[in-house]
Amino acid sequence: MGETSCPLATIGVVVGIGVLLLVILLPMSFSGLEYYEYGFKRQKSTGTVNLDEVYGPGKHFIGPDFEFKVFKADAHFETLSQVRAFTADGLEVMVTVSFQYFLRKDDLPALHRAYDIYYKDVMRSSAIDAVKGAVPVFTTREMFSDRPIVEETMFKAVRERLGGICCQKNCNDWKYACPASCKSRRICLDSDQGLYANVKYFQMGQVYIPNDVKERLLRSLTLKEDAAREKLLQDAQVERKITTSKIQTRRNEAAEIRQEAEATSSMIRLTSRANYTAIVESSRSRGLTTLYSRLGITDQRIKNSFDYLRTLRGLDNIHLSVDFDQNIMGSFGKV
Repeated sequence: MGETSCPLATIGVVVGIGVLLLVILLPMSFSGLEYYEYGFKRQKSTGTVNLDEVYGPGKHFIGPDFEFKVFKADAHFETLSQVRAFTADGLEVMVTVSFQYFLRKDDLPALHRAYDIYYKDVMRSSAIDAVKGAVPVFTTREMFSDRPIVEETMFKAVRERLGGICCQKNCNDWKYACPASCKSRRICLDSDQGLYANVKYFQMGQVYIPNDVKERLLRSLTLKEDAAREKLLQDAQVERKITTSKIQTRRNEAAEIRQEAEATSSMIRLTSRANYTAIVESSRSRGLTTLYSRLGITDQRIKNSFDYLRTLRGLDNIHLSVDFDQNIMGSFGKV
């Protein structure tokens, strides 16, 4: 009886120890990742990281001697303050930009091999270089007047520097997952992958101009405005001269028309007077002829005297009186 109970006790102890170990080790074998985390399995005892699988959010059975090396799965927020760059016209400006990037889960092993967990500084410095490379395309004035175009150009430069130029596996994942200029994944090289991050959002902030540069810019703008003002003044003077010339031309035309009308009127008046005189004299001649014929006057001297007296009587400044020497008395009636 005693010999039989000994093996049973041993078995019970072994089973108890196994259950105890199971109760202790089983919970320790589960490790979790939050919804905003990716992770690689890392062995606690040796520190070795297994890059064969990228784990997503949730609880995972990886063993008691393993834990997760965590990477951010949500957005990384970066702000680059007052990045100095030269514009196309050789003036230095400072621009502040912000952007948000996401690590690509499929490329996380490559990111780990290249930068481990120290990728943030690399992302930041690369973005600064991209911004500096995008600014020289624009003039200082365009940095203010064409902000949407400048922002889009900077966004493209930072996006391609951090994310590369390869098409993504899922082109519907986000707006610029597969732009028109992207390279097919079959022919993409490691150098085309960028820094294995997707820059999904970009905001251009304030553009700063140093005081000396601002003065030069304002001076150049003032000179342009002065030149434009001078051109407008010159154009105004030309227009005034043209207007004065047109006015003078119209006045000359009016004077010519008036003079021509006056000359025509004078000619018509003189012609009318001449015609009037001719008609009167012609009628007078016919009347005298008829008078002489009816009175029977044929002596030319008498005709001349009669015509002379009639002419004198018709003058306003002649007064007839009696002259006893000539025996002329009274006045003659008008014929």
